Amino acid sequence: MAYSEDHIALAAEYALGTLDADERAQVETMMAADDEFTAIVHAWEYRLGVLNQMVGPIEPRPVVWENIKTAIGHSTEQRAPLVLPEAPPASPAPEPPAEVATAVETPAVVEPPARQPAADNSNIVLLSDARARRWRNVASIATAVAAALIAVLGMQVYQPDRLPEALRPTPRIQTVEVKVPAPPQMASGQYVALLQRDAGSPAFILTVDAATKNFTVRRVGSGAEPGKSFELWLISDKLPQPRSLGVIGGSDFTARPVLAGYDTGTINAATFAVTVEQAGGSPTGQPTSAPIYTGKLIETVPAR
Repeated sequence: MAYSEDHIALAAEYALGTLDADERAQVETMMAADDEFTAIVHAWEYRLGVLNQMVGPIEPRPVVWENIKTAIGHSTEQRAPLVLPEAPPASPAPEPPAEVATAVETPAVVEPPARQPAADNSNIVLLSDARARRWRNVASIATAVAAALIAVLGMQVYQPDRLPEALRPTPRIQTVEVKVPAPPQMASGQYVALLQRDAGSPAFILTVDAATKNFTVRRVGSGAEPGKSFELWLISDKLPQPRSLGVIGGSDFTARPVLAGYDTGTINAATFAVTVEQAGGSPTGQPTSAPIYTGKLIETVPAR
């Protein structure tokens, strides 16, 4: 529904509280019958609510209430009615002589033409005044709201602590990603063990990275027997029994990360051995035969 300027002005003044009792009753009747008009009133209340939030409640001094009561008491006093002095009674006019009364003819009384009633323009004047007053109030309201919003925006930027909690801006958390260049890779130490039998040709070459403790076994010249598997073991005086490092695969290279559970001293001083087990490795977790290939680590690339 399209609303006139007067309807919008009424809604604004209702929200501001400047209407008289009859106008407020008219607005409340319209709100009860029209949801759209109710939404307009609520919109004005939301806009004007900023003015209330900017100031706190102020309790008037007791003398103010006493002055109001005194003023109300004076205004209700009844004044004595104004008594006008009575006019003296008019003296009767002398009667004319009989001869003169009969000789003088009574002139005919001519009644003046009836005047047409003047057009009553009071309603037009009242409506014009009310409309002008209403729009002056709306203009004042709009100016006050604009000034309040400008003040709130300025305080939000420069003095947010002086605003009520509801009007304070929400702090923005900005995550800044700072890319720190990675430290240059330092060359880790490399250790190699030749796993061989009786100082003969090596059957496997074991390489260990000192930084990651990952190892790689390279098959050189030995092949597994049918139905058997080669299994790698770590033998150290610090351990009560040999520890299995897994079955060496059938490909040329086998990589494992299992040395990460041992300290560097144990790895560097240990003996690495290879046994022949049943397919898939020892079922007991311990060597079932004597080692056929053994070797110890030597440092080939120093760590920097």
